Amino acid sequence: MTARQRAVVVGGGISGLATAALLAKDGADVTLVEARDELGGRAGRWSSDGFTFDTGPSWYLMPEVFDHFFRLLGTSAAEQLDLVRLDPGYRVYFEGGGDPFDLPGSGARDALVSLDPDSAEALDAYLASAAETYELATSRFLYSTYESLRPFLGRDMLARLPRLARLLAEPLDRYIRRHSDDLRVQQVLGYPAVFLGTSPAAAPSMYHLMSHLDIGQGVLYPRGGFGSVIDAIARLAEQHGATLLTGHRARRITVEGGRATGVDVETRDGDTLHLPADVVVSSADLHVTEKQLLDPEHRTRSDSWWEGRDPGPGAVLALLGVRGELPELAHHTLFFTRDWERGFDAIYGSDPRIPDPASLYVCRPSATDDVAPEGHENLFVLIPVPADTGIGAGGIDGAGAPAVEATVDAAIAQISAWAGVPDLAERVVVRRSIGPEDFEREFGAWRGGALGPAHTLRQSAVLRGSNASSRVRGLLYAGATTIPGIGLPMCLISAELVLKRLRGDRSAGPLEEPR
Repeated sequence: MTARQRAVVVGGGISGLATAALLAKDGADVTLVEARDELGGRAGRWSSDGFTFDTGPSWYLMPEVFDHFFRLLGTSAAEQLDLVRLDPGYRVYFEGGGDPFDLPGSGARDALVSLDPDSAEALDAYLASAAETYELATSRFLYSTYESLRPFLGRDMLARLPRLARLLAEPLDRYIRRHSDDLRVQQVLGYPAVFLGTSPAAAPSMYHLMSHLDIGQGVLYPRGGFGSVIDAIARLAEQHGATLLTGHRARRITVEGGRATGVDVETRDGDTLHLPADVVVSSADLHVTEKQLLDPEHRTRSDSWWEGRDPGPGAVLALLGVRGELPELAHHTLFFTRDWERGFDAIYGSDPRIPDPASLYVCRPSATDDVAPEGHENLFVLIPVPADTGIGAGGIDGAGAPAVEATVDAAIAQISAWAGVPDLAERVVVRRSIGPEDFEREFGAWRGGALGPAHTLRQSAVLRGSNASSRVRGLLYAGATTIPGIGLPMCLISAELVLKRLRGDRSAGPLEEPR
């Protein structure tokens, strides 16, 4: 972009804020509009009776992506965030498996091998391959707009093609089983598929690279929660001159002569205004952008295209304030059912239903941070369910839809039994539930999905779709529904891909950082 070109960014989640910050730093006149009264999108916060909850993302992975993003803005993650390394990185309760497994902050490889010593050599090969594939992904794939195939035609890449083809063709679960027969190891290596919005059976084995993040790099946490990450990016965006407007809902992207010319916006007072723009970046869910913000003649995707897409999982969330301490839970705790393939089939199969029992994730940030009153704990519980708004919305103190509250009750009972906290239900003093209907209403999530389109083979890399409209010049996309994918690091990269496309940069790697 040239200096003082006007850019309007739709959506105040992390990808929209990151895009606004980068474009403003690049000299554009940036206005961001967010329909809700607070910034952050899925990475939100909720407070009640002295408890402060993150309502969305809770894993700080791929720290080098955050570091690179902040350096593009002339600062660093260390300057903007108070990061601590978790030890253990996480705890796992296996159904019927006796003592829990802790992945230590250091020596994670040895801990994993201790679960299956006979497979030590194979597991070392798996982790080495994960590290190599992760380096390849960050240097050649994640930061590419795929406008040009030239970066992928070098001699080194061509030599790697046979191996890459195998990793794309073989499912992750089968690849893992070739390295260990132990179910516990298979689950520890396979659970990151959930971060990708899919199952180990549907994810390409290319994504074994995810094991490099928790086992190879370790797990960090930003004090103040993930709201502190949102605050930092919003602060930097404003420092570089971006205007951030909350309570302003985008109603229509205007187009003239095949080019985006601005955004019609409704204010919280019901007034309508037009924000003219040379470039429009929508970080809203792509389905919202196509079906609600664009006139039919400007849409790229048909109804049949949407019917063939995988929306990823939905989720029921429980925010629980608990009286007394809970040392049985680590900062991150996973509960894996013995027949977890049955659980994945319940979520993604031909007969969608809420898994019973479900494999759960529980975050206890009060183990690390001051987010609960003295003598109390803060729990965030995620129960994966189908992406189905018919499951309903959540509520306060059990006032949500019956299916949502029954799912929360079952999760509390499961945590209580598996972790050995028999009186957990009686100790809950604050309770809020969130269901798929909330994700659709609050964030425009397609079919109520919690994360974004699943990273199946047909929805990964170049097949995920372009970050620019093919019908409207000057309309670009950012966020979890476009490249490179779901999760906070991917959303930061998506913002950088907007900047690369506007600069005409077709390279495959990250932008050069300022000195």
